[in-house]
Amino acid sequence: MNERRGRRTRNAARHAGDQPQTIYGWHSALAALKNPRRRIRRVLATKNALARLSAEGVADLPEPVEAREIDRAAGAGAVHQGIAIIADPLPAPDITDLGEARLIVVLDQVTDPHNVGAVLRSAAAFGADALVLAERHSPAESGVLAKTASGGLEHVALVRAKNLARALHALADLGFERIGLDSDGPERLEAFAAGDKVAIVLGAEGKGLRRLTRETCDRLVSLAMPGPITSLNVSNAAAVALYAITRRDA
Repeated sequence: MNERRGRRTRNAARHAGDQPQTIYGWHSALAALKNPRRRIRRVLATKNALARLSAEGVADLPEPVEAREIDRAAGAGAVHQGIAIIADPLPAPDITDLGEARLIVVLDQVTDPHNVGAVLRSAAAFGADALVLAERHSPAESGVLAKTASGGLEHVALVRAKNLARALHALADLGFERIGLDSDGPERLEAFAAGDKVAIVLGAEGKGLRRLTRETCDRLVSLAMPGPITSLNVSNAAAVALYAITRRDA
């Protein structure tokens, strides 16, 4: 990595936050513990959770704690399943670091951490390399996001761009075909012949893609909706789109 790119990556990592993150829930915590890129500061787990971690081959386990201590770390109402970890945020790559990627998801002003986490989970399930978000109008890497992602945060690079339109232009320079999912798209995604490098672009529920984002996409496609409801939640739409794109390589 050259010095300039390294500086960008470090800046992005600082944007993700210098403060340690609390990641809770069985799948998200286990994935973080098994991720060699994660710096784990502390593990809070009940006796039962520690037994499960040991069965998964996780070494250097701490002494068990009471569930109420995990409640305090994870926050009121968090469904932590008896485990929470305190860890440093992962280094965030720059958009120009995605030259070797093949499948990327781009979200245009999707602000709900549950939706972003669900998209991350689907992206990991279908082998996407990265999820691109705008720095503004996107959620922080919170415990809620990580829990909903169910480990996806450890497998899919999270890239934050200061300007989404410029990020889409940068993806074009890297050879990506930018496919905007839009209910008024003239082409059907089911009939779309995907190339080797694809960036799927989705907007927030209700608003959809912003005008500039639509204009920056190479093609606008829609999903066939034969039922009485003609739109999907963004996380569901992402899962369907990822399936449609990747099944051609199956």
